[in-house]
Amino acid sequence: MLKNKLFSLFSKYGIKPNSNLGQNFLIVDDVIQREVERADIKENEVVLEIGPGLGFLTDELSKKAKRVYAIEKDKFFIEILKREYSWQNVKIIHGDALKIEFPEFDKIVSNLPYQISSPITFKFLKYDFKRAVLIYQKEFAERMIAKPGTKNYSRLSIMVQAKANVELVEIIGKGAFYPKPKVDSAVIVMEPKPKNEQIILNENLVKALFQHKRKIASKALKESYHMFDLTKEEFKKVKEIFDEIPYAQKRVFKLSIEEIKEIEEFLRNNSILTLKIKI
Repeated sequence: MLKNKLFSLFSKYGIKPNSNLGQNFLIVDDVIQREVERADIKENEVVLEIGPGLGFLTDELSKKAKRVYAIEKDKFFIEILKREYSWQNVKIIHGDALKIEFPEFDKIVSNLPYQISSPITFKFLKYDFKRAVLIYQKEFAERMIAKPGTKNYSRLSIMVQAKANVELVEIIGKGAFYPKPKVDSAVIVMEPKPKNEQIILNENLVKALFQHKRKIASKALKESYHMFDLTKEEFKKVKEIFDEIPYAQKRVFKLSIEEIKEIEEFLRNNSILTLKIKI
């Protein structure tokens, strides 16, 4: 059992996990097995893992994949992994996953450190891959899959769904981890859409809109004019343009991805804003 193995390693190496650093260890064997099964790893595929920790998931991935790249920030855990396992197809990379360039890979399978959930997800979406099976905090996962008009619909929902198909496939209770986190977790399966179906959105525009998600689109953009690098004087000259955008009277949290793209194209095509908006 993973729980017994975990406490054995804690004792052996004097480990005192820090929940504030995302050190909540998954201790339910079945959950790990389902993660690996959902990834559907072929023997010729390369898998990326962020934060291998004590190697429980890494060990299962190594049995399926041609190669596993495991990125770990903590030198102490790297030393433990090297002592406890004799993997031939696992390369442990010491570094900060948010800062280093990823090697080429086919799939991502990770129990992510929750404090980096947002930036690491956006980074994943800049790479080409076939499938990702990822564990997030439940609330974060629910925002990833949220649809227009719902309370969880957010900038995250839009930026992820514009590029990928996302499904929440399992809720994991707090008791599946040690130490117990404060919230439940969830398993997300994410697959990038074909390139010709992906919608590339201006992140700055989406941020500007969703800073005021309950307001109508025109008002939201007016109140976020500074995000277009407009001075107050420049804004006064062009503020009427924001009343002319498509879906100007629609509340931001009800805008679809396609509608936001139409707003972006309107602003891009406007001669005054073309050089200002950060496309």
